[in-house]
Amino acid sequence: MATRSTTSPLIPRRRPSQERSRRKFDTMLAVARDLLTEVGFESMTCEEIAARADVPIGTLYQFFANKYVIVCELDRQDTVAVQAELVELGSAIPSLDWPALLERFLDHLAALWQHDPSRRAVWLAVQSTPATRATAALNEQALAEQVEHILAPLTPHQRERRKTMARLLVHTVFSALSFSVQDGQDRAGTVAELKRMMGGYLLREEGKLEG
Repeated sequence: MATRSTTSPLIPRRRPSQERSRRKFDTMLAVARDLLTEVGFESMTCEEIAARADVPIGTLYQFFANKYVIVCELDRQDTVAVQAELVELGSAIPSLDWPALLERFLDHLAALWQHDPSRRAVWLAVQSTPATRATAALNEQALAEQVEHILAPLTPHQRERRKTMARLLVHTVFSALSFSVQDGQDRAGTVAELKRMMGGYLLREEGKLEG
C-alpha cells in the first residue's frame, strides 16, 4: 500500500500541441509498440525507438523520460480504445439481452488480443516495476469506473459492493485474455470459459434482485 501512495504516475513530460509534433509523438509510440512486440520490453531501448522513428534522441526525451513512460502511454492508448467500446456497451444496458451484449463485447476484446500481439506485450510490460504497475492500475481503475456505471441497473441493491465487483471484473478479464493468447493455450476454449464465468457471475447477482 505504501508504494501506491508514494509512486507518481508515469506520464509524458509534455503532450504535443501542434500537428507536426503530434505526428512525431504518434510515430514514436507506433514504433515503440512494434519494437516491444518484436524484441520484448527488456531489449527495447529509447535509442532504437528514436532511430526507427527517424527522430533525434533528444526529441524523444522531450516527450518521454524513459521507456517505462512509453509503455505506460501505450497502455493508456489501449485503455482509451476499450473505454470507447464500453461506452457503446453501456448505451445498450439495461436490456433484457444484456448477456448476449456482454458475450459480443468479450468476443471483440478477445479478437483484438488475438490479432494484435502488442496488447499482451504492453500488458506484460507495465507489470515490470512498481511505478508502471501503479500507472497501469490507474488506467484499469478508469475502466472499472465505467463498468461500475454499467453494472448499476443490473445490481441496484449492491451499491457498496459494486466498485469492488467492477475492479475485479476488469482485472479478471484482462488476466484471462493474456492467458488466452499464450503459446499452447486453447484460445477459443479460454474465451468461452471467460464468457461463462462473467455471465454466470452477473446472472447470479441479477437473480438476487429478482428473488
